[in-house]
Amino acid sequence: MAREILPVADEAQVRAYARRLTLKYPRELALALGLHALAALSGLAAPRLLGELVQAVADRDSGINVDTLALAIAGFVVVQAVLVRFAVYASSRLGEKVLAELREDFVDKILALPLSTVERAGSGDLLTRTSRDVDALSRSVRHAVPETLIAIVTGFFVVGAVLVLDPILAVPSLLAVPVLWVATRWYLKRARDGYLRENAAYAEMTEGLAETVDGARTVEALGLRERRHRRTDDDIARSWKAERYTLGLRTVWFPAVEFGYVIPVVATLLIGGLFATKGWVSLAHVTAATLYVQQLIDPLDRLLSWVDELQVGGASLARLLGVAAVKEDRVVGSARPGGEELRASDVRYSYRDGRDVLHGIDLEVRPGERLAMVGPSGAGKSTLGRLLAGIHGPRTGSVAVGGVPLVELPLDDLRGHVALVTQEHHVFRGTLRDNVLIARPDASDDDVRRALAAVDAWEWVEQLDQGLDTDVGSGRTTISPAQAQQLALARLVLADPHTLVLDEATSLIDPRAARDLERSLAAVLEGRTVIAIAHRLYTAHDADRVAVVEDGRISELGSHDELVMAGGAYAALWQSWNGGPGHADGRRPGEGDLTEAAPTMELLDPEDPDPESPDAQGVPLGA
Repeated sequence: MAREILPVADEAQVRAYARRLTLKYPRELALALGLHALAALSGLAAPRLLGELVQAVADRDSGINVDTLALAIAGFVVVQAVLVRFAVYASSRLGEKVLAELREDFVDKILALPLSTVERAGSGDLLTRTSRDVDALSRSVRHAVPETLIAIVTGFFVVGAVLVLDPILAVPSLLAVPVLWVATRWYLKRARDGYLRENAAYAEMTEGLAETVDGARTVEALGLRERRHRRTDDDIARSWKAERYTLGLRTVWFPAVEFGYVIPVVATLLIGGLFATKGWVSLAHVTAATLYVQQLIDPLDRLLSWVDELQVGGASLARLLGVAAVKEDRVVGSARPGGEELRASDVRYSYRDGRDVLHGIDLEVRPGERLAMVGPSGAGKSTLGRLLAGIHGPRTGSVAVGGVPLVELPLDDLRGHVALVTQEHHVFRGTLRDNVLIARPDASDDDVRRALAAVDAWEWVEQLDQGLDTDVGSGRTTISPAQAQQLALARLVLADPHTLVLDEATSLIDPRAARDLERSLAAVLEGRTVIAIAHRLYTAHDADRVAVVEDGRISELGSHDELVMAGGAYAALWQSWNGGPGHADGRRPGEGDLTEAAPTMELLDPEDPDPESPDAQGVPLGA
């Protein structure tokens, strides 16, 4: 399925953000720069003293004290080492502060993304930005930025030392400037776009792999393995091509830079020696200048070596900052609902311009009503459910609660009226209590227990060694997908919205247990409006009304008995579900037997008319 790639910040935005974030800590920055400057000054003493020693030897000066010079050089080296230690510590502290703020800022922006944008972007791009890009930026802030800072400060003082020593000896070192300038300019002109393409290709590969793994059952059921193999191979090929391009840049740039390091040392030694024979400079100055130029290689090498890492970090920062450029999908108004009736009027919606997946839907859901939506996969049920939950706004028409369009309500206010639970659930790393309290942080343990009991989860939670204090999530106690689904439903019970949209919210639970769970929920949610997107027809049987969605339209609407009597599409599906006349209580023949796996309402169409629709994302039969 085609996905939207989130925006990427331009170079000006990246530079402005980095400058603003760095200058936010002026004292820490001044301390780090000051310590690096003192360390660089300490390092300048040894070459000058060695130059004086060489000059004394050449002049056969017996009055020079070698021991004293050696001790002085050793002392300056020790002082430099101590200063470097504290300078690196100060730089690292500053880097960690900057990185922490950047991460917090990014998390805030990610959590503030419109849900419609998150769904359209898919998991690959978001996962790559929150993992690979954050890791790359962390390396840059922790290592590249401090090392670059050290290189700039040290290089500045070394060049200054050469100029103070004798300006004429600085001329040979300038011979490397054209080589380094041309090579680096050539590299920087291409590197940023190359690394952005590399990250985007990696995001596509992650997206494809995630889709394949999540939809493994569907892939196997429909014989799509070869198609997914080709997709994965194509994604890997694009990623390889993108990485090969950036590697090619480095194989040109690095050798040119290495060559540029040798030129200044050789030129200073040869030309300086020639100047010394002419009497234009002293041998001490030539020796010191050569050592200074040799000393300049280290900061220059650091600077140019870390430029590559800075390009990677800059590309990652651009992708992280790009999240802030996502436009809001709603404009909050001042009106507040005057009731809880939910009404969709002439609703049309499209994932692609000019290709509607919902066509002029009119639907009124009365307060306290239980409405079931059924229909084949790709018909538009999940899309309509998301519109009724306020996640998407309609292209035309309106979806309103109490007379106020859902997209004009603040999110916190909206979730007090309408909440959506889908078949996709996440268990957060933390305790079971924390996972449920997400819905209402101020709830008591008794509230949590009642919510878990309402979804038939308290029995297995109580059997855990630590009960509500059991740590779950990545790397901790593993709970089954069905139990994760129960936790999601417990959050919903605790949140207590007036209207609930359940998009196959019990699909991962055993059919017999799901029936009991839905009946338990019905008792707890008495008086609440429930819209259930159903794939098991007993859900429709128990509902007050049933809406049959076909081809983006509501083709039938009425109670279970009315639709069965009408003899239309629903009646045919009900007869197919039951395999003949059904029981009075809505059970199909054989329900409760071990051979429970039966046909479902969800018929996955590999040639779905709208591959952009969430309904067409590979829902397994009976998932």
